[in-house]
Amino acid sequence: MDFGTMLGDSYEYAKEALVGKWVKWLLLIIISIIPIVNFIMFGYLMEIFRGARAAPELDEYGRLFIDGLKLFVVGLIYSIPLIILYVLIFGATFMLMASGSNTVAAAGIGTLMIGMLIIFVVGIVIALFEVIGAIRLARTDSIGEAFNFSAILAHIGRIGWGTYIISLIVVLIVIGVIYAVLSIIPILGWLLILILMPAIQIFGARYVTLLYDSAPAPA
Repeated sequence: MDFGTMLGDSYEYAKEALVGKWVKWLLLIIISIIPIVNFIMFGYLMEIFRGARAAPELDEYGRLFIDGLKLFVVGLIYSIPLIILYVLIFGATFMLMASGSNTVAAAGIGTLMIGMLIIFVVGIVIALFEVIGAIRLARTDSIGEAFNFSAILAHIGRIGWGTYIISLIVVLIVIGVIYAVLSIIPILGWLLILILMPAIQIFGARYVTLLYDSAPAPA
């Protein structure tokens, strides 16, 4: 898989979506930072997941909101195992550290470290399924298809597990470097992050859509 081509296509896609369309860009910035209203941004990303060749326009806000709400619900359901793990691990850690015994408290710290490792691993596994699941949601308009694990596994298998994982690592590194570089710039950096947030989201959505379309989706 040509990661450079995918990154270049995603960059051009985000550029087409926003550069020269300053009102649209400003609206997406505002929409992205307001709770609940940001479902519209999620809905806009759903339009990209559907495989539109040209960057979609920002219109039909009601439909975008409903689509975004569906994507939010799917993300929330996927996060349930992590939420349960957080509660169990931090609950157990708190009880052990509050025991008053140094030995038991040390065991609590060990529990926390092991627990965080478990959460990290589970989070990665969930993310691998959630990416494909989110795009299946967009393509089928069915929340159930976002959890069609047999189809998701089959699709990842067609892409190739190694290719799929490396592809996601590549885009995460690119986005992470952008955020890291900007965050070290006092004040202006955080303002630039806010301004570029819609562009980065569009870039990421286009990239995973290209990854999804690199192999035929199971029925």
